Amino acid sequence: MGPLTLHAPAKLNLYLHITGKRADGYHLMESLVVFTELADELRIEAFDALSLRVEGEFANASGNHRDNLVIKAARALQAYAGVKHGAKIHLTKRIPVGAGLGGGSADAAAALRGLNQLWKLQLDMIE
Repeated sequence: MGPLTLHAPAKLNLYLHITGKRADGYHLMESLVVFTELADELRIEAFDALSLRVEGEFANASGNHRDNLVIKAARALQAYAGVKHGAKIHLTKRIPVGAGLGGGSADAAAALRGLNQLWKLQLDMIE
């Protein structure tokens, strides 16, 4: 299988209402979002270990590679699924960091979708 290319679109919250708090401390909320054409791009391919390379206009602002949400999500999925091999992840940052557009979350979600496919895990990603 060749490299996978995934797009992680920016989102705009049209509204967000906190409706309560769960027993574990997380908030319950209702929101309405729309996705934009602005998107980060991830290329993922098989590799011995997990690695992340970030480039693009907002690469420097995306934090060091150990703290990036993409690599954190990849490590969590790898541990959860007991995967022994890794993946080479290349992230092109086009969404401004810290702008409230959900770029980091979208990147992490795209990484999980791509790794699920690459590693042939067939996990229900809602879980």
